[in-house]
Amino acid sequence: MKLLFALLLITYLPSDSSEIVSLLRQADTSVLTLARHFIGRPYVAHTLEVNDEEQLVVNTRQLDCTTLVETVTALKLCTQRGDTTFQAYTDMLTRLRYRDGQLDGYPSRLHYFSDWILDKEHMGMVSEISSNGAPFTAIQRLNIFYMSRHPQSYKALKTHPQFVPTIAKQEKALTGRTFHYIPKQQIDNSQLLRRNIKDGDIIAITCSKAGLDIAHLGFAVWQKDGLHLLNASQLHKRVILEPMTLRQYLSKHPSHTGIRVVRINQP
Repeated sequence: MKLLFALLLITYLPSDSSEIVSLLRQADTSVLTLARHFIGRPYVAHTLEVNDEEQLVVNTRQLDCTTLVETVTALKLCTQRGDTTFQAYTDMLTRLRYRDGQLDGYPSRLHYFSDWILDKEHMGMVSEISSNGAPFTAIQRLNIFYMSRHPQSYKALKTHPQFVPTIAKQEKALTGRTFHYIPKQQIDNSQLLRRNIKDGDIIAITCSKAGLDIAHLGFAVWQKDGLHLLNASQLHKRVILEPMTLRQYLSKHPSHTGIRVVRINQP
């Protein structure tokens, strides 16, 4: 059985660190090239919940939709800065995963993606692509409460119920915020959409599920028939470039309402 390293609040396997360094040093480090590298990797939920106390978890062997996005984004930001060491990557992943880039226990992890976007925009790492007009014609008004009302669904909140009030405070800070998004009925193969969404943009799927903001994440991939999603898929049990268009994908999920678009900042 392989043993995980747990040093300096980082949990990883040697294969993780060697793969990360190899990716950082390859010639083509576009977002989609980095993301395509992980196609076929198993989808596994809760890979960050492996320690009793919060540690940075690096796991390139098993991914969910959020860890795929964070892994690729951290790789891209490192390569833009010419940083090719595993330490540089773990530093960047910490900056991405935690509020203000500081790991300070489970509540410091950015659990809601709207919170992630706001925090990383503030840090200058990403930008949400939006406007008051087409195609961003719908408005999402947040009403966030899912985690604090369902603490039994989260290992850390069951183990540390004292975290729940902190999570509830974070949810309250998000509630009431509004964001423009593209409703799923307007996701088509038009030049308007191609101008607003670029290959490699992060796609955040908005939802109508009570207490939540974002249902799923992935990367935008344009093909001849329209926009597709490269994602860690719970349905397919692996990282996959969805064969159906994003419009078709969203139409199969009644609670999915549309998409928000986030772009990794260039230096």
